[in-house]
Amino acid sequence: MTRFTAWNVFWQGMTGQKGWSRQWRDPEPKAHYDVVIVGGGLHGLATAYYLAKAHGLRNIAVLEKGWIGGGNAGRNTTIVRSNYAQPGNREFYEHSLQLWENLSHELNYNVMFSQRSHIALLHSPGAIDAAARNYNTMRLTGTPDTEIWDLSKLKRAVPHLNYAPDARFPIMGAAVQKRAGTARHDAVAWGYARAADALGVDIIQNCKVDGIARGGGRITALETSRGRITAGKVAFAVAGSTSLLWQMAGLGRLPIESHKLQAFVSEPLKPLLDQVVVFGMGGAHFYISQSDKGGMVFGGDLDWYKSYAQRGNLPIVQDVAEAAMSVLPCLGRVKLLRHWSGVVDMSMDGSHFICKTPLDNLYLNAGWNYGGFKASPASGWWFADLIANDRPAPMIAPFDLKRFERGVQIDERGAGPDCKLHG
Repeated sequence: MTRFTAWNVFWQGMTGQKGWSRQWRDPEPKAHYDVVIVGGGLHGLATAYYLAKAHGLRNIAVLEKGWIGGGNAGRNTTIVRSNYAQPGNREFYEHSLQLWENLSHELNYNVMFSQRSHIALLHSPGAIDAAARNYNTMRLTGTPDTEIWDLSKLKRAVPHLNYAPDARFPIMGAAVQKRAGTARHDAVAWGYARAADALGVDIIQNCKVDGIARGGGRITALETSRGRITAGKVAFAVAGSTSLLWQMAGLGRLPIESHKLQAFVSEPLKPLLDQVVVFGMGGAHFYISQSDKGGMVFGGDLDWYKSYAQRGNLPIVQDVAEAAMSVLPCLGRVKLLRHWSGVVDMSMDGSHFICKTPLDNLYLNAGWNYGGFKASPASGWWFADLIANDRPAPMIAPFDLKRFERGVQIDERGAGPDCKLHG
């Protein structure tokens, strides 16, 4: 694998870009691995990388039923932030943001992380008070870059929002995290895959798990479309397919529902929006940013019925379009280029699971709701720590399957404080 340096990039540009080596191998699966991670998305790839880098394991495989970047990794709006209010989530997402800030250097790959600010619009005095309370809590507990902007400061930063006093949701200010922003989803997947492969991890694409063999309270083998694979430890990181694999392992039901989450992108525009803007205070739920190619990338609420389909329906399209027009009326004549849907596993309290399971050698990473993309680095870091050491670190100890039995929920709805101020 050729390392990226300023000199290499310059030289390849001068010589026709013909000297780059393949970014990662395409190996045949071995009969046995010490650790098999099912799911080649961002969480699975990050876990494999940190297992190899931080814990020195080498006989690792990542099984992906499709291709790298073809699942939920490529079906999101790429927002990165850590403005979470609940204990546990605050520390976890702040650690993830710190990892994001150095990720391009860590992976020797430009993940295009742009810290352009996350601006949550506020529409009432009560919303401003609630945001101030939450953001002051964050400032006191390790997230120092959170601010409350009044209307005059917001207008200077984003002048073309709908500031009409008779608007359905008149804008009165904003809750802002300045270190937040966006990244390039494909680049993150490729960067982790490339770095994991360089450390000896086998990334096996087009390898679907069709069956799971058990014995003695353990998983003994995975039956895949590319043959039988045995493993010392097995980890699930498969987003919306978690319940299917869980049942395949003979473990009954999980406190998870699979829902569709749609996203949209417009035709390219000249620079219009330098920040991530969230509109979600009065019953709506809408978020928007502008990509490096100029498209307006935006999304809204879930399709509120359970489904494994990767396509959306028209009521959500209408709802998101109405929210877009409410906050940015200048988009009224902009054409929609494409829209898509990802399958997300929604937990009952809106927070995730990184934990051991009833089977001795099976580990679970699931329940990411809206937070999966931004959590990728910390999720991989702490999931790798759990697998390598066979015990949960204090950072992830609350995120287990038994928290509902204990009655200790981490009730954040998966959306952070900006979407909880009114409910």
